[in-house]
Amino acid sequence: MSVCYNAEKDNSQKGVETMFSHYLTFNRNCSEALLFYAKIFNAEITDLQYYGDMLPSDGSGSLPLADRELVLHARLVWRGSEIMFSDSPDRSTSGKNMSISITLNEAEFIQETWNFLATGAQEIYMELQPTFFATAHGSLRDRFGINWMFTAMT
Repeated sequence: MSVCYNAEKDNSQKGVETMFSHYLTFNRNCSEALLFYAKIFNAEITDLQYYGDMLPSDGSGSLPLADRELVLHARLVWRGSEIMFSDSPDRSTSGKNMSISITLNEAEFIQETWNFLATGAQEIYMELQPTFFATAHGSLRDRFGINWMFTAMT
């Protein structure tokens, strides 16, 4: 069982970074946490998206009004490092509100790694599938209780 990532192949895809970082999930108070941490560390908030941004431009959709202002995704950048953030519309449990996030340009590597970790996983939160922001995205809790998020950009 070997999954080997080819950095040279990935670097040929310009414009998309390779990321291996932490992803924190909050109980509907992500905006407050982002502002707090940005102030404490004098860090920059980037890529801020809200759940409401997923709706069609006419505002139609089945997303409850109370969830539209929740943070779907954000990055806090500090001294060349970053931590990603989001709100959970459902209540998350402390200790289960952090994931290791891998974002690559190599869909094949993402799929292979997903397949290994999904086998025997304690829970699949979101199947690896195409999304509006990536070629494929999915999240799971592996057999050791570690939360993972995988995103293939190409």
